[in-house]
Amino acid sequence: MKLRYTAAPLPASWPPRPRARLRAWRSKGFTLLEVVTTMAVVGILFAITIPSLKYFGTINRLSSEVNGLLGDMQMARMEAIKEGQTVTVCSSSTGTSCSGSASWESGWIVFMDANGNHTVDAGEIVLRVQAAFTAADTFTASNAIGAVTFSREGFALGLPGTVTIALHDATNNPAWTRCLAVSIVGQLTTQTEGVGACL
Repeated sequence: MKLRYTAAPLPASWPPRPRARLRAWRSKGFTLLEVVTTMAVVGILFAITIPSLKYFGTINRLSSEVNGLLGDMQMARMEAIKEGQTVTVCSSSTGTSCSGSASWESGWIVFMDANGNHTVDAGEIVLRVQAAFTAADTFTASNAIGAVTFSREGFALGLPGTVTIALHDATNNPAWTRCLAVSIVGQLTTQTEGVGACL
C-alpha cells in the first residue's frame, strides 16, 4: 500500500513582495519627527525643573545654616539656666577660641564662660563646635557683635539691643536672605528678608 503526501498550497502572496518586507522593517523604529519631538519635550522639562531645584537647594542650605546657630544659641541659653553660670556663643575659625569677628560664617563655638569674658580660659569646657560654611554664604551680625553670652537667668548680656545676624548667599538675592534675631532678654527668632531688621 503506497501513502501519498500532498503539499499544502502556498498562500497567494508567497513569497512576500519586497515592498511589504520594507514596510514591516520600517514600522519597528522611530521616525525623526518622533525623536525630535521627544527631545524638545525633555528640554522643556529640564528648563522648568532645574531653576526650581536650584531654588530649593539654596533655601534648604540657608535654612540649615541659620537653624544651626539658632539651635546652638538655644542650647547655650538652656545650659546657662541649668548650670547657673554664664555660657557664651562666639564666632570662631579655630574651634578652640573666639575670633571676635562679626562674620559668623567662619564657624562658632559654645563654651562655659564662668567669668563672661568671651575667652576660653583654662578649665572652661567647649560644649559645641561649628565648622566654617562650605558655601560662599555670609553670616554677619549687626553692631559688630562677635559673641553672645547668656546669664543664669537666660538673658543675653551686654547687647546694645536686639542684634540681627543676617545670612546671605553668594548672589545676595533678597528672596533667599535669612536672619537670626537675638534680644536682650534672650529671645531667639529666625526671620526672612524685610521682617524686623532682616535686610
